[in-house]
Amino acid sequence: MAFIESVTLEVADPTAADRFHTTAFGLGGQVRLRASQAPTTGFRGFTLSLVVPRPADVDALVGAAVDAGATTLKPAARSLWGYGGVVQAPDGTIWQVASSKRDTGPATGRIDEIVLLLGVEDVKASKRFYVGRGLAVAKGFGGKYVEFATGPGPVKLALYKRRGLAKVAGVSPDGTGSHRIVIGGGAGPFTDPDGFAWEAASPALTN
Repeated sequence: MAFIESVTLEVADPTAADRFHTTAFGLGGQVRLRASQAPTTGFRGFTLSLVVPRPADVDALVGAAVDAGATTLKPAARSLWGYGGVVQAPDGTIWQVASSKRDTGPATGRIDEIVLLLGVEDVKASKRFYVGRGLAVAKGFGGKYVEFATGPGPVKLALYKRRGLAKVAGVSPDGTGSHRIVIGGGAGPFTDPDGFAWEAASPALTN
């Protein structure tokens, strides 16, 4: 069964990272933490996106993240597709916060989706790899972007060109070492062509 149960961020200080994610985003079990000292430099090749109902929700979450210690990579602003901003957590994870709506109402306090965007060298090749492991394509734009239908899991998965994703995030595409992320789901365990590691979902979700 192809779904994502959770993502595990590998961080130097799990206690501090947990405090940040709880204070900034109020995230629960969808994003887990694991201690790691694996060498890593620069762009880690992925971002996590929080899709929210309204621009006011973007402002609220970006503001909470900055107050909790995040660095602003791209201030929240309007674009052709909606409204969003990008921050980098103290543990190094890059978070995009976005809304496709132009609703001027107050913040709802709700997160509609968590999307894991993997920056890959060859979108078409990675797409074939994931389809071969049971993931169905929900939408795609040639060799630039692919989004998968990840079933009942709380996290969606998409592929983007590494350089393109770095540009969206506002950072250099250069980076070495560990991605510092492990994906838990019904398609694992395996390591994909770009070195992203998957592990098996908990038994309760695979029955």
